[in-house]
Amino acid sequence: MKLIVWLGNPGKEYATTRHNVGFLFMDFLRNKWGFEDWKDSKFKGVISEGILGWEKIILLKPTTYMNLSGESVVPLMNFYKIPRENILVLSDDIDMDFGKIRLREKGSSGGQNGLKSIITLLGTDEFARLKIGIGRDNRYNVADWVLSKFNDEELKNLNKKIFIDACENIDKYL
Repeated sequence: MKLIVWLGNPGKEYATTRHNVGFLFMDFLRNKWGFEDWKDSKFKGVISEGILGWEKIILLKPTTYMNLSGESVVPLMNFYKIPRENILVLSDDIDMDFGKIRLREKGSSGGQNGLKSIITLLGTDEFARLKIGIGRDNRYNVADWVLSKFNDEELKNLNKKIFIDACENIDKYL
């Protein structure tokens, strides 16, 4: 069994913000794989489950705010006895150019608060993560930038190329 977690903030006001690129991608991935509809769980999140090959996959969107993501991820891992080697966490990265994808087996939070929360509650940074670059605009402070919405051209690129590239990286992980 594998767990794929996408970090973001709950609520319609955050739905298409840069910080929620992981949630946007999760919807793309769930549809691509034909997994079940999202359902509420007791793990402070919504989940979708399915089978790829012979492997059961749980997709998790925490409904906590970004900086409390570990409160959703770690209890689910403990309940299903999913080892850290079988989780993949996706997040945005403000220090990567827009659309750049990076898959790593372990590493620091890089200042990303959702990753910090998971690392703290899991007690290790040794889990895989896939980051999607959202770029940085120095005319904005960091909080305003990550909570700003993608423009139409950026959304088009996310769905046409960037999410396809991210899927190829996930295939390497699975």
